[in-house]
Amino acid sequence: MKIAVLGSGVIGVTSAYYLMKAGHEVTVIDRQSGPALETSFANAGEVSPGYSSPWAAPGIPQKAIKWLMMNHPPLILRPKPDAEMLRWLLAMLRNCTSARYAVNKARMVRLAEYSRDMLDALRRDTGIRYDERMQGTLQVFRTQKQLDDIAKDVAVLQAGGVPFEVLDVAGCVAAEPGLAASSYKLVGGLRLPNDETGDCFKFTNALADMAAQGGVSFLNDTAITGLDASGGRIAGVRTDRGTITADRYVLALGSYSAAMVRPLGLYLPVYPVKGYSITAPIIDPAIAPVSTLMDESYKIAITRLGDRIRVGGMAEISGFNHALPERRRETLAYSVGDLFPGAGDLAAASFWSGLRPMTPDGTPVIGATPYANLYLNTGHGTLGWTMACGSGRVIADIVSDRPADIDTSDLAIARYR
Repeated sequence: MKIAVLGSGVIGVTSAYYLMKAGHEVTVIDRQSGPALETSFANAGEVSPGYSSPWAAPGIPQKAIKWLMMNHPPLILRPKPDAEMLRWLLAMLRNCTSARYAVNKARMVRLAEYSRDMLDALRRDTGIRYDERMQGTLQVFRTQKQLDDIAKDVAVLQAGGVPFEVLDVAGCVAAEPGLAASSYKLVGGLRLPNDETGDCFKFTNALADMAAQGGVSFLNDTAITGLDASGGRIAGVRTDRGTITADRYVLALGSYSAAMVRPLGLYLPVYPVKGYSITAPIIDPAIAPVSTLMDESYKIAITRLGDRIRVGGMAEISGFNHALPERRRETLAYSVGDLFPGAGDLAAASFWSGLRPMTPDGTPVIGATPYANLYLNTGHGTLGWTMACGSGRVIADIVSDRPADIDTSDLAIARYR
């Protein structure tokens, strides 16, 4: 079949790759000049199935108030007259119950664990390189309350059979020796030894090259203006280069997916949640992070990518906003400088932001729609890189009318009806 994939971020490219491997004729359409130039460009670098948790959780509304008041807040809320923002926020609040958290977390971990297995298989099959490291993720806690509050996450990890280690301060330093100078600021940590790291931009471009060698066509610099529908099916994709037709269509446009399907009468609760990152050259490799460290106080990830340190985090709810306020850079620099002083050249760091496509329940939207030949692969939030290979393989199976390796019955847009 002819398949059109809309979007060339990490989700679109992995979808295209697995569709190509399934024997389809695939065309990828994107407004950018190449793959992974928006939200996939400079994310935190984590491939962390064990940290696949919904933001909507018991106690989050109370925590959010405290976060908003912090000097370096992990959450920034900029209310505006935006009905979609309000609708999304209310839906997220409805998911902040113990029962919904357990359901949402379980399906997210299911997809993320599968995705890690698919990434491992892809690495073995292709030899793809992307500054990858397989040395785990360490979440560090600066207060005893933070450490005490991990009980519910540990219970889910145990239920899912995900390996983990609860560490004292000495254990944290053993896992990340660069913390020795700042160890007195910590009370302990939670380590997930099976987590990985890597440069999502390098990965996506390397995989796009492999896909192109396998016959996938990439239509770059092509703006998508809408979808034409007729008789319960998609008839074509309108672009600034004319209408493109296919047998089936996969929508992987991240935060822009909701607006694309709204004229079709589909409600897709995907809203942009802005994240920031800085990337600094390493000055002293001996005291730089070994893998990924999560600073629980500021919700910031600090990752080693080759000879660079990537520092990413924060959640800003402000619509489609691409501004780069200096105070956000200061928060990122503060976290890495406080925990790994002297490890990176922060004055030389590049500064970036991206719009993460978030659903109110945390789980991405993957699968069929009421339109017979339209499929969705979007809404991955902060976990696009973590869930990319699994999501790409799952959507390729669904589009190809073959059973997926994991349960996908609760991933499609139908769960919002």
